[in-house]
Amino acid sequence: MAPKLAEIETLAVRCPNWVGDIVMATPVFDCLRAGLPRTKIIGVLKRSARGIVNDGPWFDGLIDVNDKSWTDFRRMREQLRAWSPGAAILLTNSMRSALTIRLSGIRQLYGYRRQWRDLLLAGGPAPMRNGQGVVPQPMIEYYLEICRWLGLDVPERPRPTLYIGQDLRRRADAMLQRYGIVENDFLVGMNPGASFGSSKCWPAEYFAELAGLCQRNLKAKVILFGGPGEEEILRAILDRAAEVIDTRPDRIDLEMLKPMVKRCNLFITNDTGPRHYAVAFDIPAVVIMGPTDPRYTNANLEHTVVVRKELDCSPCHKKVCPRGHECMRDIRPAEVFAAAERLLNACR
Repeated sequence: MAPKLAEIETLAVRCPNWVGDIVMATPVFDCLRAGLPRTKIIGVLKRSARGIVNDGPWFDGLIDVNDKSWTDFRRMREQLRAWSPGAAILLTNSMRSALTIRLSGIRQLYGYRRQWRDLLLAGGPAPMRNGQGVVPQPMIEYYLEICRWLGLDVPERPRPTLYIGQDLRRRADAMLQRYGIVENDFLVGMNPGASFGSSKCWPAEYFAELAGLCQRNLKAKVILFGGPGEEEILRAILDRAAEVIDTRPDRIDLEMLKPMVKRCNLFITNDTGPRHYAVAFDIPAVVIMGPTDPRYTNANLEHTVVVRKELDCSPCHKKVCPRGHECMRDIRPAEVFAAAERLLNACR
């Protein structure tokens, strides 16, 4: 069957908003690039997220998502109209994202038929439902169902991919050298923040204790990563842990984070975007999960172990815990370290 977009000259792709979701959408980007080789594909995403897709083969242009104010929306609309896309694919679920793309002049929209968006869409799949609502499934498969609906070939075993260009590699190598990290060092990366909210965050004192376990038992160097707004938890860990590499002065962005994660021999993180960098680069990763449903990320876990507690209140998906944060506080550093040792042994 010929893909429904075969005659479209320029296609806009409204990318997901969250970092991890963008990484999990990269098989869609691969699918579109392979299935529509003569089509110009324009990525529409947050400016701060451009570094995730930079150096990749997917997009002929990038447009910043700006729809919070009338001025920003007009700027986004002007950029879209300059490319004159004949159609758009929505990898977001909201009515707002569909409406702003439609008001930018693109009438042929494809995406999931949910939240009353049918009136704005030219077509798309319906999410799987049961008596409780939409059935959770791995986001990689969820996104790729749009490609299937459009008649595109979908790989049997889709995997996320990220790319690192030569210039980025050189800059990363220079940064690692400044940190005193050499080729034979066993490097453990720790990512203690989560832009979603505090409910996803393992306690800072636990990360500090775990850093000591890694240093003593794995003879590892430990490097700490964090994004904007996560300075407090990084400071709390550094105050408690000795000889942990502090990356705060370099303000490592989402682009530089790619080679940094790829250099790690082990990555320990909350359930947040950078965990998917580790998956894309086949880096052993331990994910400490609390309020989120593991079914959304239950794919490509060959080198990942998820540590979580099954409680009567989880998964709640609340940004702030209204209780005692038992889903995270009941996971102790020794338990996480034991999981890391088992994972490293399995990956050897």
